Amino acid sequence: MKKLLLFDIDGTLLTTDGASGRAFESALIDVYGTAGPIGEVSFAGKTDPQIAYELLEHAKIPRSVVKAKLEDLWNRYLKHFDNELLSSVVRPFPGVAECLNHIESKADQALLGLLTGNIEPGAQRKLDASGLGFSRFQIGAFGSDSENRDELPMIAATRAKTLAGVRHECEDLVIVGDTPADISCGEAAGARTIAVATGVYSRSQLKECCPDFLFDSLEDTNSVWGAMMS
Repeated sequence: MKKLLLFDIDGTLLTTDGASGRAFESALIDVYGTAGPIGEVSFAGKTDPQIAYELLEHAKIPRSVVKAKLEDLWNRYLKHFDNELLSSVVRPFPGVAECLNHIESKADQALLGLLTGNIEPGAQRKLDASGLGFSRFQIGAFGSDSENRDELPMIAATRAKTLAGVRHECEDLVIVGDTPADISCGEAAGARTIAVATGVYSRSQLKECCPDFLFDSLEDTNSVWGAMMS
């Protein structure tokens, strides 16, 4: 059975150096008239809808009102993000391109996928802008699929079954991310978890969450691959 390798994006594969956050803030103000306490809330590990609901709850905007305007929010966000990309650099982290290339060279052993809180078109823009490329990922589960990150592993597994014709058992799923939320969603699905300390959480903070494997970065391709296949 092939492993299904599911990567988070922000903080794991790349950084937008604040471009996506600025675009999100501008879009919230456009659509709802406020971005809530955006400077006080961490986006790390959260889905895009979850972030919107949390921020606007602080601003006393009813959930029903937020939900009714989400499509407008995403459209505005993508337009603002496209503008941000004209003057911003989206950078992959060291070793990421090599790690992904190695996985692709082992196509008989693994499917390369995404599990991210980004809405799908946002994920596409980030990966393409970074040079890593969106189309190389065969499977994806996104914030646009569910507000609840814990539901995304099974969405990805279902899509993998449609693509490959084989159902992946829990132990065949590997979730790679940089936040406690990545670890907990993997645990909820019974998946193997690999944490990487390239985001806002330190190695010691991630260690407290007890991932199956913990790396400082994805630069040691052979060790990361070994963890994925173990």
